[in-house]
Amino acid sequence: MNGQLLIGGQWVAGASSEALKDKYSGDVYGQMAVASAEQVTAAVSGAIEGQRQSTLSPYQRFQILSRAARLLEGRIEPLIELMRHEAGFTRADGDNEVRRCMQTLELSAEEAKRLNGDMAPLQAGDGVKNRFGFTIRAPRGVVCAITPFNSPLNVLAHKVGPALAGGNAVVVKPSEFTPLTAIELCKVLIEAGLPANLLALLHGEGAVVGPQLLADQRIAFYAFTGSTRVGRQIQAAAGLRRTQLELGSIASTIVCHDANMDLAIPKILSAGLRKAGQVCTSVQRLYVDRRIVDAFVPKLVDAARKMKAGDPADPATIIGPMISLHHAERAQGWVDAAVAAGAKLLTGGKREGSVMQPTVLTDVRDDMKVVCEEIFAPVVSVVPFDGIAEAVAKANNQSFGLAVGLFTSNLHTAFKAARELRFGGVHINEASSARVDAMPFGGVKDSGFGWEGPAYAIREMTEERLVTVAY
Repeated sequence: MNGQLLIGGQWVAGASSEALKDKYSGDVYGQMAVASAEQVTAAVSGAIEGQRQSTLSPYQRFQILSRAARLLEGRIEPLIELMRHEAGFTRADGDNEVRRCMQTLELSAEEAKRLNGDMAPLQAGDGVKNRFGFTIRAPRGVVCAITPFNSPLNVLAHKVGPALAGGNAVVVKPSEFTPLTAIELCKVLIEAGLPANLLALLHGEGAVVGPQLLADQRIAFYAFTGSTRVGRQIQAAAGLRRTQLELGSIASTIVCHDANMDLAIPKILSAGLRKAGQVCTSVQRLYVDRRIVDAFVPKLVDAARKMKAGDPADPATIIGPMISLHHAERAQGWVDAAVAAGAKLLTGGKREGSVMQPTVLTDVRDDMKVVCEEIFAPVVSVVPFDGIAEAVAKANNQSFGLAVGLFTSNLHTAFKAARELRFGGVHINEASSARVDAMPFGGVKDSGFGWEGPAYAIREMTEERLVTVAY
């Protein structure tokens, strides 16, 4: 498959191209078109002109996004196969990615119809009469969406869908690991009736294309999912322009002594190991009440051992390859270092190429990288605790704050912990990665700020304007 760029409403070749290799076999499956500096500038110019010329009504935007969701339904199988090559997704991961993308587009479509402002209470002011006011929502202009490899379809939809629903044009810069999936979504949107000049698609290394996009003052809004390091660079360059940043994370899940183990274990393992643990909300720190450790951990380990890792084309495979050999080698190095420093390996810890076995550690220390840095791999560290206050303190003791899970049958424990856990999302009787696409999603501290979720993102991607009328 050959990748292309979308500039000024036209599909064009890049200034150069790079081979794309299957994440499991290493075989070349396609080419990525790489944008030149001139093409980056032209893409932004084309998006600005497209947004200026656009006459789409909110209802027409609703129709386009709804139609795109329906079109995706007929392309599930090709997209699953493409993401198997690009991201190493198993069939289950790929199918879930497409179906969630369909829902995100549907949610975005609905928001296009109900985007409105509020009445302003002008007559609350002393002496004000014969005057009323209200706010309206207006497009910001051009939104730049910079997206990661670990959700190449749905995270892109979470940025593009609300942006288009709000009347903006969008410049898309997907991960260089997954460029072709982004092409397919853009093609679907255009086929659904979106004027092609409201979209621009650029490929290339983030360190090359990114700075030029950040330097272009014509871009009004940046929506980014990725590392905290890059997020800081985006925020510094954006200045007074608005951003939505979903950044790094060390996600925790807490299992209290009164938790339902049969409910908790499958959710924890799915959250920690799906997509090879390469999800920002993957369970990395698993805090287990010391009173149930001896009963809980063997069940957890036994279930983890049954999760097959390997070729994502095999229907029995649950854990596919990581995004690159480099990433897998780094993760294994962190595990090996932890074991050498005294951590106990309960299962896994081995790697074949870029495939890492599901790994469970215990006896870890707070200064080990498997605990204090984001591992982004199928590795879970079990940490016993004495009392919920200790678990909350340990979970909070980090610079990140994206999501946390808590399993308990005690409502008092649940609500008190929800108040004290400093994370963007606190999920009771769910693991840290329990996300529904309609809900607000975002972090605090070094995990960024701003909300994903179409109903919330569309308000960030539009600006509020006050209108007053005297009579």
